[in-house]
Amino acid sequence: MHLIPGILLAIVLFAVLVIVHEGGHFLTAKAFGVRVNEFSVGMGPLIFQKKKGDTEYSVRAIPVGGYVAMEGENGDSEDVNAFNNKPWWARALVLFAGPFMNLVLAVVVLAGLVTYMGTGIAGDIGSVKEDSPAYQAGIRTGDVITCVNGTEYEPGLDVAKALNDASSGTDETIDITYVRDGENVDVTVPFETDDQGERHIGVSFRLEHNVLVGLKYGVIDCVKMEKLILDAFASLFSGQGSMDDVAGPVGIVNVVDQTAQTGVFNLLYLLALLSINLGLVNLFPFPALDGGRLLFVFIRLFTGKAITDEMESKVHYLGIVVLFSFMIMITFHDVARIFTQ
Repeated sequence: MHLIPGILLAIVLFAVLVIVHEGGHFLTAKAFGVRVNEFSVGMGPLIFQKKKGDTEYSVRAIPVGGYVAMEGENGDSEDVNAFNNKPWWARALVLFAGPFMNLVLAVVVLAGLVTYMGTGIAGDIGSVKEDSPAYQAGIRTGDVITCVNGTEYEPGLDVAKALNDASSGTDETIDITYVRDGENVDVTVPFETDDQGERHIGVSFRLEHNVLVGLKYGVIDCVKMEKLILDAFASLFSGQGSMDDVAGPVGIVNVVDQTAQTGVFNLLYLLALLSINLGLVNLFPFPALDGGRLLFVFIRLFTGKAITDEMESKVHYLGIVVLFSFMIMITFHDVARIFTQ
């Protein structure tokens, strides 16, 4: 493990996740006129703080987590702009905004990756390998294949599929018609076999980089990842999983370091995965989490004043104690796992 680079990269990823999550709470609170006393990136001892308007912006020593301290969030307040004095629907939206922004971040990252790498096959050839059968037959970059073995196809995906199907057959050659400068050219191209035993003629098609298509697949990939994460939690809570499947901050540093060594794309994919995980976990109906606070918003909508702000605050404080105890346990497990590997 590359200790220092891994830690620094993990801190950067944590900061991005926290700023996006807490930024969702912060911006929504401001939009509804809620007084925000502090916006903090990190927990624990204060490193830096600057006040602008009613809000103190802080950076704290422990780079895991952060918070938006809203007036009246954890107790009674007479301030007309306090969180507890806002309508129930406004409070619910403020609480939901944090996890929602984590999911938005994941979709944006995944959509960006899909768009950059290509979302579909365009009509023309993107490259021809030199000295390949296709190159020797005269096919060049920019040509458009319209006919394969006597059958006309729509340029693009249909042609690519036809070439792939033909390479899986037994014929030693393939008849191709391609268009260059408006003229049709007919050629017969032999297949060659690579080191992996796969047959091809040496062409690859240009990929499209469509933002809207990328966004579509970003949403689809995000939903798939959400399902995988929820299935993993279901296995853990049902007893079918194990603590080896759970990682705390120390374990994440190790994962970030290993992922970074495989390339920036995989690191961005990990960022999306962590963002989805943070968003979903915060929606769990457990005290102190956004989901637990949302649950209280709806419960108190029907119970009226039977549950006071002070009573709710005590429940969330107990939830914080449980969560920190769980985090400490996971951290010890992460450290033990590193030394036993």
